Amino acid sequence: MTLRSKNKVSTNFSMSSMTDIVFLLLIFFVITSTLISPNALKLLLPKSSSQTLSKQTISVSITKDFDYYINQDKVMFEQIELQLQQQLQGEAEPGIILHVEKSVPIEEAVKVMDIANRNKYKLVLATAPQ
Repeated sequence: MTLRSKNKVSTNFSMSSMTDIVFLLLIFFVITSTLISPNALKLLLPKSSSQTLSKQTISVSITKDFDYYINQDKVMFEQIELQLQQQLQGEAEPGIILHVEKSVPIEEAVKVMDIANRNKYKLVLATAPQ
């Protein structure tokens, strides 16, 4: 007498549920990755239309020889923050225009940007029109 079970177990594996889960995870990670913003200095970039700048704006320039100028006066890097604090003292919205030559490494510009960030100055990075 042979006993056989009436319920047969299927040995087939269905991938449809697995692909649904992977697709939902992919959508989740794509959506959440767009919400992450990297840490960066906030810059006020110049616009293409001509605008007049207010009188309290000071120009900081960096030449290819790493010489620093505030307006037309040459200063040492160590004195930039003190000079800016003295010249922008009492201004309601102090602002700086940063002029950097093309061949200067970005680290030199970031040093001045960091000074502006610490002192809560608005910073505009000057560019040449195309």
